[in-house]
Amino acid sequence: MGNAYLWTKTLHIVLVASWFAGLFYLPRIFVNLADEKNPEVYGYLLGMANRLFRFMTILAVLAVLLGLALWLHFKIGSGEIWMHAKVLFVLLIIGYHHACWGLLKKFRNAANTKTGVWYRWFNEVPVILLLVVTALVVIKP
Repeated sequence: MGNAYLWTKTLHIVLVASWFAGLFYLPRIFVNLADEKNPEVYGYLLGMANRLFRFMTILAVLAVLLGLALWLHFKIGSGEIWMHAKVLFVLLIIGYHHACWGLLKKFRNAANTKTGVWYRWFNEVPVILLLVVTALVVIKP
């Protein structure tokens, strides 16, 4: 397929890995925000969360665009069942990202009602999603 395909695939993998680093870390910041009582520390953590969310959103958009390029332009997985399942799980990952945005808005407005324990469990969701998508891509059931 040539160099364009290999570079697109390489950048897609790096961007997905980077996006997931943010999806793993942001809810950990939420754990600390949910438990924080000191307004100064809360403000610092909120700033970290805001900057991380902006950066990981850029990574997400680029990862999805390159994934679409691999699928539509290079015809990777076109018409195969595993690709349809992968697309479904990518949509779930995007939904998780969107849910993080909603939770971040609640922290911005000091309207969070969830506990640190809840955020610890919430933080496990991207692990499961990444495992499923990786299995679909590698095993291609």
